[in-house]
Amino acid sequence: MSRHLSLATTHVHHAATSNVIHVPSIRYLGILPVLVMLGGAVVLLGMSSLVKRQLRLRVATATTLIISLSAFGLAWWQWADVQSRGPYTTIDHSVVVDGLAVLITVLVTVAMALSALVAEGYLAREGIDGAELHVLAMVSAAGAILMAEANDLVIVFLGLEILSIALYVLTAFNHKRTESGEAALKYFVLGGFSSAVFVYGIALTYGATGTTNLTQIASFLSHNVLVHDGVLLAGMSLLLVGFAFKIAAVPFHMWTPDVYQGAPSPVTGFMAAVAKAGGFAAFLRVFVSSFGVLASDWRPIIYALAIVTLVVGAGLAVVQRDIKRMLAYSSINHAGFVLLGLQAATARGVSAALYYLFAYMFMVIGSFAVVTVMGRMGDGDHDISSYRGLAKRQPLLALAFAVLLLAQAGVPFTTGFLTKFQVVIASVDGHSVPLAVVAMVSAAVAAFFYLRVTVLMYATSDEPAVGAPDAAPTVTPALVGASHGGGTTWSGTDAAGETRTRLNAALLMEDDASAELTPEVGQTEEPTRIPVPLGAAVAIGICVAVTVVFGIIPAPLVDFAHRATLLFLP
Repeated sequence: MSRHLSLATTHVHHAATSNVIHVPSIRYLGILPVLVMLGGAVVLLGMSSLVKRQLRLRVATATTLIISLSAFGLAWWQWADVQSRGPYTTIDHSVVVDGLAVLITVLVTVAMALSALVAEGYLAREGIDGAELHVLAMVSAAGAILMAEANDLVIVFLGLEILSIALYVLTAFNHKRTESGEAALKYFVLGGFSSAVFVYGIALTYGATGTTNLTQIASFLSHNVLVHDGVLLAGMSLLLVGFAFKIAAVPFHMWTPDVYQGAPSPVTGFMAAVAKAGGFAAFLRVFVSSFGVLASDWRPIIYALAIVTLVVGAGLAVVQRDIKRMLAYSSINHAGFVLLGLQAATARGVSAALYYLFAYMFMVIGSFAVVTVMGRMGDGDHDISSYRGLAKRQPLLALAFAVLLLAQAGVPFTTGFLTKFQVVIASVDGHSVPLAVVAMVSAAVAAFFYLRVTVLMYATSDEPAVGAPDAAPTVTPALVGASHGGGTTWSGTDAAGETRTRLNAALLMEDDASAELTPEVGQTEEPTRIPVPLGAAVAIGICVAVTVVFGIIPAPLVDFAHRATLLFLP
């Protein structure tokens, strides 16, 4: 009898134990920036939904700035905590707080604040009220931070989807432009395909190692030798494809030019900075930290990826007439430079890559802030010919854009020069000298299209800029006039010996729609001065100041990236 009672008691005890839910310990400081960004997005969305009238744009921008700066302050609190106590994990070791996570959190929160300033003027100009853009951008920023903090492949995928889905909607945000919807559709289809590839890579990696936790994967690979490693290598390759799509590395860059061109200009700047930062943060964590034992297997792939990304990015940017497409290919070229640091797979390479990402964020958001202002109503005027003579009309705006473009070209006394120098030196130290040479050649090619726009801004309206594709033909004095339907047709021969026909305004509705139209003889059309919203002016000023000041005094940013690397790599 006592034996039966004992067995019954044992069964009850096991049943009670099996019903107990294990709740992992949570160190909330580690996830506070993500919670603040997501919670702030929910609060802002609730405010805009519950008030009877449409939420004023200025209120949405101010709220977004408060939320972003709060997360920025929490990131510095994390930095002090990590420096004093060292890196730590939370939520059952699925989230890690270390130097890499903190640096990317600081980068993303600053990018969010700057993008909110730029977007305010754009939304007011386009007549778009409400807080939807700010809400979506904060959700996307939270996804990028989560990718940087992820210590598990499942959390990496979760952050990737939070980042991407919000960006799909932001790309199509301007419903008045058909290009915006078309770009969003392309981005969504290709992004969904890359996500499927990434998930398949996670599944294969789990099948080969028995875990998705990055720390446990690294431990497994360091203590075991796989006789048949085909499944693991296949999983690693698919993960690489997913990351390469997110950072716009060739040949997975096909979405970039169309999406950058079609998306609203403030969204394009935000996407170029935040999506690249989140993608590279997870890329570095997974491959350098977890797959470091297999570096001899994946470094040659990154080597080839970096070369084609550098060459294609610089080569195709040269032939672009649209400034947004040019900057899209420019961002591809910049991704190739960051890949140099990843390919080195050393502490110096990681430090150089993080420094590059941080400095590039200011350069690209500042550049797209200027592009947003120059886009005028409809955000469609992005031909580089519209920048001709900008220095005469608005010298401060032209100077700011010139500084940001020259910084991306790698001109000394800017952060752009130091970022390129750091990654090239890291590549040389990693015994990848040919790759470093290709990078320097691509930088020389890239300097052409940056200088072309700069020279165009400082050229007078009647003076063709060197290398400008829209330079006006030089017409000989011998002109032949002919009457044509109430207007006058003027024919002249340019320097190449070609005959061009110019019609005056009276011929606007005539048959030849492809003819070049000019004002009547003796009349000139003065370009109008473009108003610069206060928020955009502040954002541009901050970006230019950081680019120049930390280009002359680089120690604080370089030291930040170096110390973050020491708190990331074991």
